[in-house]
Amino acid sequence: MSQFFVSIVIPVYNEEGNISRLLEKLSEVLLNFKYEIIFINDGSKDKTTQLIKKETSEKPNIKLISFYRNFGHQEALTCGYLYTQGDCVISIDADMQDPPDIIPEMIAKWQAGAMIVYAKREKRTTDNWFKKFSAQSFYKLLNYISDVPIPEDVGDFRLIDKEVVNFINKLPEKSKFLRGLVSWGGFPSDFVYFNRQTRHSGHTHYNIAKMFNLALDGITSFSTKPLQLATYIGFLSASIGFLGVLYAIVGKLFLPAYWITGWTALFVGIMFLGGVQLITIGIIGEYISKIYKEVQKRPNYIIEEKINIQ
Repeated sequence: MSQFFVSIVIPVYNEEGNISRLLEKLSEVLLNFKYEIIFINDGSKDKTTQLIKKETSEKPNIKLISFYRNFGHQEALTCGYLYTQGDCVISIDADMQDPPDIIPEMIAKWQAGAMIVYAKREKRTTDNWFKKFSAQSFYKLLNYISDVPIPEDVGDFRLIDKEVVNFINKLPEKSKFLRGLVSWGGFPSDFVYFNRQTRHSGHTHYNIAKMFNLALDGITSFSTKPLQLATYIGFLSASIGFLGVLYAIVGKLFLPAYWITGWTALFVGIMFLGGVQLITIGIIGEYISKIYKEVQKRPNYIIEEKINIQ
């Protein structure tokens, strides 16, 4: 039996078909460790809560925190980190796509000195082409504009040391993009590799809109370069407009016989400038929305009940 304590944090939302299988697998891989499993029920509407409550009544090291409604995956993880007691904390989803079998390897890397151990996807054969393309594009774009490199092909399946957990918990910002914040601190890190599995039961809760919002949140949380980009686009469009003025003057003065006024150039110019303005306003709006949320100081979530939590 190990002399350290491991915390497992699992956000769940309508995962009734995965709870029993996940706990069965976790009990196998954690057999030689002292551990706790904290489920964060993010407003599930199916039998997820009842299944977890049954387990908590039989095993005190299985714990439950329930929200009144669905507040989001990142908020659920943030809540879980606040209530962990482990020397290291492992976050994992309930869908079994991230295999619990590699947890002992993650712990071994942590014992060797890594304060963050990322589970890196070596193959994504179960994801469709759009999911692969969008994920690769997001991380390449994020790393291009971010001042701090964020590992590619990693999600929220990771191990972090208790010191890293305390660091994240003390951060004052309300909207936390945890994938970025974990790497932002610069703590020593390592990787374990795995092949992404098919979902054991149910369907994904991350649709295109949620993935897009997560990408925007990550980009605006770790860089102000989009604001600079808006400025560059403004200068570029102004330069094109100035060249257009010169072209019109030259054509009017030196090529009057061939100068034909039309609506095409005017229409293209208006559409181009209008698009640039809307993009710029949208970029600024994303940053203003973050300021708005921070100023409101509303809680990230509201807890309905806690079971087996000190």
